[in-house]
Amino acid sequence: MAGRFDAYEHLEQFPLDDEVRERLCREQLECVVAWTNRDGWPVAVTHWFVWHDGRFWVTSTPQRKRVPALRSRPESCVVVSSAGTELGPARTATAKTRATVHDDDATKAWFFPALAERAWGHDPAEKARFEEMLFGTDRVVIELEPLMWITYDAMKMWQAVQEPGTVGG
Repeated sequence: MAGRFDAYEHLEQFPLDDEVRERLCREQLECVVAWTNRDGWPVAVTHWFVWHDGRFWVTSTPQRKRVPALRSRPESCVVVSSAGTELGPARTATAKTRATVHDDDATKAWFFPALAERAWGHDPAEKARFEEMLFGTDRVVIELEPLMWITYDAMKMWQAVQEPGTVGG
């Protein structure tokens, strides 16, 4: 029996449009990066990121357990929410990703200033301090290449349940 709230059970009907997904990745500063530990357990942490060349880029010290885990098991996941962006709430993008850990100075040379700009571009003194910290500490850069997307646009779903004759309406 079809009901008014059927749409809530079939969220795959409400994906983000590609341009909205791209905008979300450009506007959001935080993402959640997930990987597995050697026992197979999923682990995740929140990172600041740069969306560049269709990939997520984050940084970490090489001592963090995620670095050797991602080197040996690059299958990973990134989740981005629209919370706090101009897109408003309830839009999400999840990417099944493959990680590559970069140790090279060339990657750090473009990434550290880009991350500092994203995080602190509104505050030149804090931006300079943050960039100095990035270059002054032992760090790697982790590239996360999306292989598959799972997205959700609640605005589409909310509109559908409000309009008679549409999905769930």
